Amino acid sequence: MIIGSHVSFGKDQLLGSAKMAASYGANTFMFYTGAPQNTIRADINADLIDKAKYFMQENNIDINNIICHAPYIINLANKEKVESWNFSIAFLKNEISRITKMGINYIVVHPGNALKLNKMEALANISEAINYIIDEDTLPMILLETMAGKGSECGINLYELKEIYNNINLKDKVGFCLDTCHLNDSGVDIAKFDDYLIEFDNEIGIDKIKCIHINDSKNIIGAHKDRHANIGFGTIGFDNLINVIYNSKLKDVPKILETPYINDYPPYKFEIDMIVSKKFNANLEKSVVDYYKNGLNF
Repeated sequence: MIIGSHVSFGKDQLLGSAKMAASYGANTFMFYTGAPQNTIRADINADLIDKAKYFMQENNIDINNIICHAPYIINLANKEKVESWNFSIAFLKNEISRITKMGINYIVVHPGNALKLNKMEALANISEAINYIIDEDTLPMILLETMAGKGSECGINLYELKEIYNNINLKDKVGFCLDTCHLNDSGVDIAKFDDYLIEFDNEIGIDKIKCIHINDSKNIIGAHKDRHANIGFGTIGFDNLINVIYNSKLKDVPKILETPYINDYPPYKFEIDMIVSKKFNANLEKSVVDYYKNGLNF
């Protein structure tokens, strides 16, 4: 199983991210190259890349499975202000350049928000933007994320994802990232996940799924709200998420936890333990707090 979580990318950059992932018992991870809410970015340190690669080799973390996530400020869907749209294109190109230096294969991108535009025009803008961003020499694959349908989000169902994908020129350089919370909130019944995969395969191709964000949801199905919950503590439920994670059709796809911190502490070590053992920990909060605050040895 390829399982990990999102981790920070601080002063030690990729090396610090890899060390944090290893401390959770993960064999993959997802990171942002800077804060997801702004454009402030430090130069990539080549020495830290080399050290990170060595550390990952020693700790069973395959760099080919590591995921980068583009910042939330990128909006490829809205072209009302062309300068803003062009900024999003340029910034995503720069992020791709940064992760190319690190040898990272995948970058997850939120398709964007239509805002005042009609949805079809917004979907066309996304495809057009990606056609500007990627060329034959682009190495990392852009992964369009399935969205919950909050506000004017694009990419909230297979029709919209397929509409974007069909108008991309270099389709071999674009894939998809499923998010279980987003799927639930958009109206997909995760208890019938195999049915969704069949539909995805028929419409786009299951081989295009390159990452899955594993999150429970605080919302009922179809709520269009996007509020993540810890594994087994939401409306999707532990067993349904385990069935997604262990689905044989997706066994080689990295699974990434984006669940909320508990009392300001990361829960990922214990959520990964639950996933590996397939045993729900009803005392997750106590386990996390005891480990990080009280220093108990597990």
